[in-house]
Amino acid sequence: MVEYTIRGYVGSDYEVVRELFSHGMSEYVPSVCLHVVTRPWVLFAMVCLFLSLLFSSKSIILPVLAVTLALAVGRHVLGYIWSLYIDHCLREDLQDIEKTYMKDQGSHFWVADIEDSVVGTVAAKPSDDRQDELMLKRMSVRKDFRGLGIAKALSREVIGFARQRGYRSVVLNTLMVQREAQKMYESVGFRKSEEYELPTVYGKLVNFTISKYRYDITAAK
Repeated sequence: MVEYTIRGYVGSDYEVVRELFSHGMSEYVPSVCLHVVTRPWVLFAMVCLFLSLLFSSKSIILPVLAVTLALAVGRHVLGYIWSLYIDHCLREDLQDIEKTYMKDQGSHFWVADIEDSVVGTVAAKPSDDRQDELMLKRMSVRKDFRGLGIAKALSREVIGFARQRGYRSVVLNTLMVQREAQKMYESVGFRKSEEYELPTVYGKLVNFTISKYRYDITAAK
């Protein structure tokens, strides 16, 4: 059994924390692409493209190549959009982790260590919606160290922190492609409280949904 420790963030963790977040989020690109491709209107467009080229060229090769090219271009575009989101996060709260999470008593940033190497992260800060809510953010565990209970331990660290600071609940957001993360949060005691589409043209176009999860501190006592 691999042993790990959970501790507070220090300045020397900066680069590895940002890299861990970037790599973890980049893993969702294939799932995002699959989600978009399986939207009814996208499937309909692909079928129309295939059939129109098949009947006009009377060759199977051209429509197959055209659909393959369209899917490749689509994946590239989606990957680029996803990278913009990652860059936005890196320029937001992860730009100055110490200032964002370590200066105020109501927020904190933790890392999970294995043999002096950071393999997991999680952060918490007051929710923008309610003063008695703590928002869990930036959960990430290196791929080769998943399945060891690190994410659950980090989640419980945030719950314990919330309880000590007098928060009534811990909340977090997940995307529709983060199914494994959703199962993990549910196993810790979080429950889905809300689900909504990303309020943008792109979000509505591809049915990009966000699920909000909640852990009630008072109910869990």
